[in-house]
Amino acid sequence: MTDLKGKTALVTGASKGMGRAIAQRLAGDGALVAVHYGRDAEAAKETVAAIEQAGGEAFPVRAEFGTDGDVRTLLTGLTAGLQGLSLDILVNNAACGNQETVRAGSVDRLTPEQFDEVFAINVKAPLFLVQAALPLMADGGRVVNISSLATRVALPYQIAYAMTKGALEVMSRTLANALGARGITVNTVSPGATDTDVTDTLRDPEIRTVLTGLTALGRIGRPADIADAVAFLASDDARWVTGNVIDATGGAYLGPMWAR
Repeated sequence: MTDLKGKTALVTGASKGMGRAIAQRLAGDGALVAVHYGRDAEAAKETVAAIEQAGGEAFPVRAEFGTDGDVRTLLTGLTAGLQGLSLDILVNNAACGNQETVRAGSVDRLTPEQFDEVFAINVKAPLFLVQAALPLMADGGRVVNISSLATRVALPYQIAYAMTKGALEVMSRTLANALGARGITVNTVSPGATDTDVTDTLRDPEIRTVLTGLTALGRIGRPADIADAVAFLASDDARWVTGNVIDATGGAYLGPMWAR
């Protein structure tokens, strides 16, 4: 376990899935965690309750990305919850949850409206959240952005989604260079197929078998796998790591499996 006692963190999209696991891990390491959610207040309350039952501290903060004033709304709730404390860790995990938008992303089916939606949530919101949060962020802070395996594996039905994650990785490197003078590190974690309650495709046994067979470590990822990588980057152990992409896919699509 890393030591985050006395630290504060904001995890976007923390009501479910990987975001919930990340929030729980950072809280378990001692951080006060702002649990961001868009629409599902009950799920966010469950995340907060789980953290508190484990002895941690957390509070919910609502803002629906992709709507007018989304970042301003989030910052208002965050500032109120921090009660004068600075922000030490920002995890940009929230991503477009509309599976139809993600899955309908082939070049012959993608609509301008779907394109705008996924970029607004996956790129615009994280960028302007960082911008807005910088006055609250302590020197030596941490920014961790969640990308995707889709940036290095060409999946034709995810062209817009993959483009947003590629943009996020470029943003991370640029911010790492820009914020280094303040000792703020900016890194990216890139998950592959991960077992969460929001990943519908992994409920298909045939798809699970195929994806497992394409992964060097021979299984589907778990939310805790991603949360542990984020916790490392959020900790003092990663103080000399910035501008990097950490591949947390278990070695997905590394090469032909018959060669083993």
